Amino acid sequence: MDRSMGLLVVAAGVFVIAVGLLIYAGGLGWFGRLPGDIRYESGNVRVYIPIVSMLLISVALTLLFSLLRRFF
Repeated sequence: MDRSMGLLVVAAGVFVIAVGLLIYAGGLGWFGRLPGDIRYESGNVRVYIPIVSMLLISVALTLLFSLLRRFF
């Protein structure tokens, strides 16, 4: 293993901690309730399909990995 792999692991850990703190503090309360997310509730049935939320995550991860690939 080389030094860049260690730096990547540390950066990933900091990112996970930051997202965890945002979730704990309620900073991501809007996530999952975006326009385009499908939610259906009727009696005992709940169906939730987070289409736009998953597209947002996909774009963010694509940008993150392309940046990481460029620098590492």
